[in-house]
Amino acid sequence: MYKDVLSTIENIEIWPLISLVIFFLFFIGVVFYLLTVDNDFIKKMKALPMDDGTVSQPVSEKNQNN
Repeated sequence: MYKDVLSTIENIEIWPLISLVIFFLFFIGVVFYLLTVDNDFIKKMKALPMDDGTVSQPVSEKNQNN
């Protein structure tokens, strides 16, 4: 049934090629972005999920204050 429906669409054979090109362009864009992004930005984004907005002291300073 699907074969009959798809065979009636004009120029259907171009869509797999278009989707492949879009995929590779996106993939190449992501790789290019990752190779050119600043390392400080990556470190900042990596630490972001654990950042609760407070400034913490190192463990040695906490022990000295008590």
